[in-house]
Amino acid sequence: MSTLLVSLVIFGLLIFVHEFGHFAVAKMARVGVHEFSLGFGPRVVGVTWRGTLYALRLLPLGGFVRMAGMDPTEQGVPPELNFQYKPVWQRVAIITAGPVMNFVLAVVLLAVVFIAQGIPRASTVIRQVLPDYPAAAAGLASGDRIVAVNGQPVATWEELVQKVQTRAGRELRLTVEREGRTREFILVPVADEYGQGKIGITPAIEFHRMGVLAGLASGVHYTGKLTALIVTFVGKMFTREAPVDLAGPVRVAWEIGQAAQFGFFSLVQLAAFLSVNLGLFNLLPIPALDGSRILFLAWEGVRGRPLDPAKENLIHLIGLGLLLLLMVVITYHDIIRLM
Repeated sequence: MSTLLVSLVIFGLLIFVHEFGHFAVAKMARVGVHEFSLGFGPRVVGVTWRGTLYALRLLPLGGFVRMAGMDPTEQGVPPELNFQYKPVWQRVAIITAGPVMNFVLAVVLLAVVFIAQGIPRASTVIRQVLPDYPAAAAGLASGDRIVAVNGQPVATWEELVQKVQTRAGRELRLTVEREGRTREFILVPVADEYGQGKIGITPAIEFHRMGVLAGLASGVHYTGKLTALIVTFVGKMFTREAPVDLAGPVRVAWEIGQAAQFGFFSLVQLAAFLSVNLGLFNLLPIPALDGSRILFLAWEGVRGRPLDPAKENLIHLIGLGLLLLLMVVITYHDIIRLM
């Protein structure tokens, strides 16, 4: 039950932020909004305020913002409130705002992790001493902090590794802090298969908290890296350099349950990853997704007149049907895999 509840909260957050992007920019462009809904299917609860119905629907698999004029059969919509009467650039902005808000959410979520928990970094504190290596023979222990190598201070794991790697087969003097006291150890690193020195220790992970501005900057940086990583992986799936690995709501809910076991911040990081995925997925030029609507609007801008709204809606309807069919197939395979 807890996994289901947490999954609903995360799904709800991702969908709400996405649809709020469409809604907010539509309001700024003075487009009439008939309904802002989370979920599909029968309405569970709803309230109308300032001409807009805010509703919660039964199936938590998406959401929608129903704007005035998007339905070509709708009558009596004032031109100043009609979505179809707005300039192409405003309509593109309204459609693009949904995916963009998913990227913004990822930035904010990652920034929360960096500010509240910190960014993980390998430290010079020893987490584990491997048997049959020089460190174990010399008497180093878990919890020791290495502060200097041959009298030269080291502050990061990278500095320590760099100094040790160049000393294969040569004597090395480590200055170590243990229980408030400083001790020295003499050892000789062994060479690995590449000829680099190893002493047989693994680092403890320490979290370094950031300020608000630094956290937001890192959130932007890591969201960009995460986006590039996902795009690269999807590209490799199309070129068959990587296996096709698609996940539906069941698999995602299972992953959320797994992340929840590792704590709140692991859950927040997964939510950021899912938000980037949702943003990228919606930008794909597939009928019924935001990407295809942007493509149709770009074509309208080039040719100077829109595609027949009835034909465009039919294309989106067919695309939606195919997406739902794909979702059923993916969900079936998810259930079989998890079982």
